Amino acid sequence: MSVKIRLQRHGRKQAPYYHIVVADARAPRDGKFIELIGSYKPQTVPATIELNNEKAIKWLENGAQPTDTVRAILSYKGVLLQRHLNAGIRKGALTQEQADAKLAKWLDEKNAKVAAHVSKESSKLSETLTARLAAEAKANAARIAKIAEKQAALDAAATAAANEANEEVAAEEPATIEEATDSAE
Repeated sequence: MSVKIRLQRHGRKQAPYYHIVVADARAPRDGKFIELIGSYKPQTVPATIELNNEKAIKWLENGAQPTDTVRAILSYKGVLLQRHLNAGIRKGALTQEQADAKLAKWLDEKNAKVAAHVSKESSKLSETLTARLAAEAKANAARIAKIAEKQAALDAAATAAANEANEEVAAEEPATIEEATDSAE
């Protein structure tokens, strides 16, 4: 029986998350599996990976073949390095303390890289947000200026119409006064 360590898709459309499972190679992707060893959520920055390292190493040592994506995940989490160091311990090339020190050093460097990436992404996001807010403020100012121009034009037209109406009324008033005095006599 050929055993694979692979991803099993879950979640809705456009929002996937995956279970990392050990399954028979002949089983369907989302079908029957032997053991669940972790989960993977690619939508977050950085991707969220929860993995049981001991189970993964046990299955790798028993001959399970990871898919390309799972191999990348195992490498990212240090499982492949830990397996390599365990082989060195079995051969007598390393002691357990040396292997633990190498793994801890590698994990510290990896965590520093991830933290730098997260801070870079968050600063990029804040810069993008600031630029978008500035562009929106500029667009709002232009929109307000355009509305003010239209309002000023309407006010000017209304003032001109009122002045014309006042002039017409003023021109008609003396005639009506004379007509009123003529009819009263």
